[in-house]
Amino acid sequence: MTIAVIPSRYGSSRFEGKSLALVAGIPMIQRVYEQAQKSKTVSKTIVATDDERIFNAVKAFGGHAVMTSDDCRSGTDRVAQTADMLNLKSDDIVVNIQGDQPVFNPLTIDEIISPFADDPDLVMSTLAFKIKAKREITDPKDVKVTFDHNGFAMYFSRAQIPYPRDRGTKVDFYKHLGFYAYKKSFLDKLVALPTGTCEHIEKLEQLRVLEFGYQIKVVITEHDSLEIDLPEDIKRIEAALFKVTLKQ
Repeated sequence: MTIAVIPSRYGSSRFEGKSLALVAGIPMIQRVYEQAQKSKTVSKTIVATDDERIFNAVKAFGGHAVMTSDDCRSGTDRVAQTADMLNLKSDDIVVNIQGDQPVFNPLTIDEIISPFADDPDLVMSTLAFKIKAKREITDPKDVKVTFDHNGFAMYFSRAQIPYPRDRGTKVDFYKHLGFYAYKKSFLDKLVALPTGTCEHIEKLEQLRVLEFGYQIKVVITEHDSLEIDLPEDIKRIEAALFKVTLKQ
């Protein structure tokens, strides 16, 4: 079985309550939820939150939500708590979907799950998109990822990686989209690990996996996923929605 969990909290230093911010008249959390529901491989979608306002908003539009602890150190811990509540089996797949990317393509969920069918030993996968906008190469808001010849992550960073020493060197840069899929058994191991050194420095929880010697399969997708970090980002998302509507 495969379930999708959207960790969502109300508090945010840069945009408090953004889960409930209206995007073209609809709460952002509802847009994310409805996109996840379009996946062909997800059996159930659940919002995991510690805030009654978000919980009630999800219930209001007919979605599934659970209340998790308010002392989770990260979204991953919130996802793990939800998986425990559902009594998932060790080989069940849990997909962690970012709650601030309301126009992501549902096909990316199917893509992130696909490697598990080919590799029974795989424990975790994530998504990357080949950067087209030069600004994203050096912007610390956009996390970059490098991976080996087998498609496993070598490092994630807010910095430009890899860094071309010689001018004119052709380099393809990849942006990490922040979606994850895990086997339930590995998710339990992950949340039991202490915070890693690089994880603490970069504030990127996926680095904990690499620091403790585990692998993350990187799936390259052709579908970018715009995120909302600040209130002014909403207009950019609404413009993207308008373009999609015109094409339909």
